[in-house]
Amino acid sequence: MAENPTNKRTIPSVSLTTARTGASTKADTMGMRPMQQRAFAHRGEQYLLIKSPPASGKSRALMFVALDKLHNQGLKQAIIVVPERSIGGSFADEKLSAYGFWADWTVKPQWNLCNAPGIDDVKVAKSKVKAVGEFLASGDPVLVCTHATFRFAVDELGIAAFDDRLIAVDEFHHVSSNPDNRLGNQLGQFITRDKVHIVAMTGSYFRGDAEAVLAPQDEAKFETVTYTYYEQLNGYDYLKSLDIGYFFYTGRYLDAIMKVLDPSMKTIVHIPNVNARESTKDKHKEVEEIMDALGDWKGVDPVTGFHRIVLPDGRTIKVADLVDDSDATERSRVLASLKDPASRSNRDNVDIIIALGMAKEGFDWIWCEHALTVGYRSSLTEIIQIIGRATRDAPGKEKARFTNLIAEPDAAEAQVVAAINDTLKAIAASLLMEQVLAPRFEFTPKNAGPKEGFDYGPGGYQEGKRNVGFNEESGQFHFEINGLIKPESEEATRVCREDLNEVITAFVQDKTALERGLFDRDNTIPEELTQLRMGKIVRDRYPELSETDQEAIRQHAIAALNLTQQAKQLAGGGGDGGVDQKANTALLDGVRRIAMDVRELDIDLIDLIDRINPFDAAYAVLSKAMDEKILKQVAATIAAKRVNLSFEDARALAVRAAQFKKERGRMPEITAQDAWEKKMAEGVAAYARYRAQQKAANV
Repeated sequence: MAENPTNKRTIPSVSLTTARTGASTKADTMGMRPMQQRAFAHRGEQYLLIKSPPASGKSRALMFVALDKLHNQGLKQAIIVVPERSIGGSFADEKLSAYGFWADWTVKPQWNLCNAPGIDDVKVAKSKVKAVGEFLASGDPVLVCTHATFRFAVDELGIAAFDDRLIAVDEFHHVSSNPDNRLGNQLGQFITRDKVHIVAMTGSYFRGDAEAVLAPQDEAKFETVTYTYYEQLNGYDYLKSLDIGYFFYTGRYLDAIMKVLDPSMKTIVHIPNVNARESTKDKHKEVEEIMDALGDWKGVDPVTGFHRIVLPDGRTIKVADLVDDSDATERSRVLASLKDPASRSNRDNVDIIIALGMAKEGFDWIWCEHALTVGYRSSLTEIIQIIGRATRDAPGKEKARFTNLIAEPDAAEAQVVAAINDTLKAIAASLLMEQVLAPRFEFTPKNAGPKEGFDYGPGGYQEGKRNVGFNEESGQFHFEINGLIKPESEEATRVCREDLNEVITAFVQDKTALERGLFDRDNTIPEELTQLRMGKIVRDRYPELSETDQEAIRQHAIAALNLTQQAKQLAGGGGDGGVDQKANTALLDGVRRIAMDVRELDIDLIDLIDRINPFDAAYAVLSKAMDEKILKQVAATIAAKRVNLSFEDARALAVRAAQFKKERGRMPEITAQDAWEKKMAEGVAAYARYRAQQKAANV
């Protein structure tokens, strides 16, 4: 074995400790858990979007809603569409009446096309189109098929063939408003025709490519039901803490993996794609090396197909290899052993699963305590889905973690740019997950009045003072902020209430913002990020909204992001200890401390928030996780890429300068001591030069 090439221990970038109230697992008299109750309350909506984390019960929520639409709302049939065949099992028969509901969920075997033999490929998906047509002509209520099968069926049968039916799309983040996304294009046509009901379900309503999931005009038609990660995890019976962090290595990942792979924890290891920078290009040998590093191999169990490995301490563990696809029969046996309902309640069925393209979204192994991913994955949604494998509640499971094992950038490499990009993407995923896990924020201007269900502290809500309230049940904070702009339109109000995480997702995926905020901090004024970059993202995302609404959304989004980042630092999330470090108690603790501080402030808080680099907390973690010399080399590489002000940035600065003049009665000065005022003045000058050049060119 090569000399240990790993620089530091695992660094938790965010930690959440839950109250374990048991609320999210308790069912009512109809057998519905809280998220399902919330969705069922909106069962009459024609277009329903359910945003809810993995393991919250979205599949069963859809069953309740679909049965009501079929029995009470006059719809002919329900078509359930899933991204891959393995997820189709989530919609198998359920005897809901045994738990108090008035009907059972039944899918005739011939109409669960996910159970039909064959592999997930285009040819098989096309062959099932005939079955979809036969189903539409039948009197049977429910069909389950893949996204691919549904797309081909719509192409062949036409939009009108699905009139008066429910179309339920699971893992809705696979859809995109991009015209090249076929499923997204078809859903847009369904919405335009307005003859179907649509239920969309996802645990991550954003995409890794930063494309919008729905066009704004279509999204506005959906009623949104949101059940947050905080509500879900805080209401568990068993799971107490979740840690998310990254771990840098140099050399081969196989020489570093045992630094983060703890065989005492139930673990899913996702090895890198063979085309990834981290891969050795031999996936089978990688699996063999991982098993060899764990202990002595003692053969394969003839019944389950699991590998038996004896650890150095003498204990024997079982490892499922989902990477080896050379023997279809053996692979099917391993999959069957993992899916066996009789083994679901058996914690000792398997100990470690090694996967490449499998065991991600929809994979249900409640005992998983550690999701260990090597290298950056292709999208943020994939990271969120992988983390979701570890967040199931199970007896005796008190802690869970996600670790991203990342190759440290080497500024001497020819591939330095790609290496830095991978690092930036991993950090973006971490930032996004922090936002997903954080309590929800509701912002109002000062003296807007108390919100029902919120606790405003010992003295209650006090007129004329800055108030911060907390709703224990929902984990939601109400912040009053001086200088906050209120959204004017219904759509902007909805975005501020429901979609701030989607705006923040686009921001943390913005390569320029990340590069400047993390690695060019000495030359970057926070307002360049919080006002210019975030402002551009909001304008691009919501071009149809007024400038006032765009600014309101920008303020709300940057306030939510910076409050979460400041809370992480206050809670100790930037510490350099291991994943059990007590300082990493909870994001909630940090937000509460901010709330106490804010009550004593008497300034325009929005100005204060705009003056904080949103990536400072991430840099604090990164500086402890990455070698200092490498960190400086990367910073130098990024700084060397700086460019002069673009026309768009100069114009945005000129707009901010005009606002500055309106507030202070004078234009920003180029000689000002305040860096942001100086930057605005530079923007005005640059914008004037651009305008002069345009005029000269037109003469």
